[in-house]
Amino acid sequence: MARRIAIIQGHPDTTARHFCHALAEAYLKGAQSSGFEARLIDVAVMDFTLLRSKADFESGTPAPSIIQAQNAIRCADHLAVFFPLWLGGMPALLKAFFEQTLRPGFAFEYGEAGQVIRKHLTEKSARVIVTMGMPAWVYRWFYCAHGVKALERNILAFCGINPVRTSLIGSIENLTEAQRLKWLSVAQQYGAKGR
Repeated sequence: MARRIAIIQGHPDTTARHFCHALAEAYLKGAQSSGFEARLIDVAVMDFTLLRSKADFESGTPAPSIIQAQNAIRCADHLAVFFPLWLGGMPALLKAFFEQTLRPGFAFEYGEAGQVIRKHLTEKSARVIVTMGMPAWVYRWFYCAHGVKALERNILAFCGINPVRTSLIGSIENLTEAQRLKWLSVAQQYGAKGR
């Protein structure tokens, strides 16, 4: 049975093509070459509002684009998330997307006193690929990759997604063409393996 993959393109800029777009396309190409069913969720073109209250998070009605994203995530065995590092973490639009999408009732259920009693997104894995201006080793070792760790632990694992693997691509503005092609090949290989 073919794996089903939801590819989440988290770059918020719709006015230009970025390396995140090329990486996601390479991943998609690899997944399709292996016969996997892959669906692309392009957060930048979705129409949804910001959550502004606990009540809206817990019982508000999601926008149609969010419901479509939830359906893609629900059906997926694996998520592939792509985004540029902005101020140490994911762009605000991607965070807003996760807040809208991974709501109680869909991604998890609360118990008494606000304890999570059931994680609904178990038996799913994820690959997170992040581009950044600084060297990746600086972000990983000096800053402890805090923004990416927050996504892994506080969002994905919180909903039951495990394992979560990460790839950090640093010094993005200074990559040579050969280095870019190598990363695109790596992304395509990850897609072909569904991991």
